Amino acid sequence: MSRDRNPLSDPKRRSAQTQLIHGGTERSQHGETSEAIFMSSGFIYEDSGAAEARFKGEDPGYIYSRFSNPTVEMFQQRMALVEGAEAARGTASGMAAVTTALMAQVRAGDHVVASRALFGGCRFVVEDYLPRWGVESTLVDGRDPENFARAMKPNTKLVFIETPTNPTLELVDIKAVAEIAHVHDAVLVVDNVFATPIWQKPLELGADLVVYSATKHIDGQGRALGGIILGSEDLISGDVHTIIRQTGPSMSPFNAWVMLKGLETLSLRVEQMTRNAAKVADFLADHPKVERLIYPGHASHPQYELAQRQMKAGSTLVSFEVKGGQEKSFAAADALGIILTSNNLGDAKSIISHPATTTHARFTDEVREEAGISRALLRLSVGLEDADDLIADLAYGLDQA
Repeated sequence: MSRDRNPLSDPKRRSAQTQLIHGGTERSQHGETSEAIFMSSGFIYEDSGAAEARFKGEDPGYIYSRFSNPTVEMFQQRMALVEGAEAARGTASGMAAVTTALMAQVRAGDHVVASRALFGGCRFVVEDYLPRWGVESTLVDGRDPENFARAMKPNTKLVFIETPTNPTLELVDIKAVAEIAHVHDAVLVVDNVFATPIWQKPLELGADLVVYSATKHIDGQGRALGGIILGSEDLISGDVHTIIRQTGPSMSPFNAWVMLKGLETLSLRVEQMTRNAAKVADFLADHPKVERLIYPGHASHPQYELAQRQMKAGSTLVSFEVKGGQEKSFAAADALGIILTSNNLGDAKSIISHPATTTHARFTDEVREEAGISRALLRLSVGLEDADDLIADLAYGLDQA
């Protein structure tokens, strides 16, 4: 007796939560439950003709792990299903993903427009690295989409934004900027690390490429480096794949396996961390030693309406300024007993950092001031600890300030 095929056998009909567990899985002849780690640099061909067919692209099999690998492919497919992308490519780190995504879209003589509020490494790529190869760039205040429109030129090929921004949690209107970019036939790349694919979907809002540092929430436990680029089949399989294949910022199969394990609990972790962050934000908003709270999910955020429109929740990062400047910020951070001092984020453990002296230390005081990164600013990545414990820890730290 024949049986109708279960509709849920089609991965695209499964919910995002189910995709995080099962998406992209390919089992070997052994039928393993957990995804296999294919720690192989090369692959065997049946004969010379088969090798020729693979190199011509006529046979979709694997050639070399710098180009593609079964474990990395599982991670790519799972992320594409969760993000709603046609294709994806894993990279060795988040910065490898950003650099590859940008470099793949431009040539000497092109122009890039980017929001000025960027992670330090991302701003280096836009402001210092691309111009070395004949690609000029313009940085704008990303809070107003019209600034992007005014900066566009006939040779603008790429627009790059991150939202929420690192570390000031400014927002950029993805839909509005996408419309501006597309009028000029430019590609919009969005760094979605802070929002995560749980709370924000840039491709649905008009972005062409989305990049992540998988090191952050996707791993979520401080174990491995990784990055990923997602978008249309044409963009990913074209110049993005070529750059990875020829220059080698490839993801390790072992790291891809770690990321696959991280994806299984991504929504559970991010949802709880976001609940904790909201409680922490409420506490900090009313504390007498806090000069300013910045959290997209809090009504005090100047772009709260935009946050409600393009994000499903405020996510896991909270920034705040301590009254008294750097000295008092250091005193508060140094007195913490649970929250760790580190420059990572998205971890199960809560982490605090002082951006002006760490991630954004290479910038001048003028650039930091323009970006809103004061000496009083602390960036807090809220983890999975008990929210009341985190609030008590912060209360003690602020008392010492």
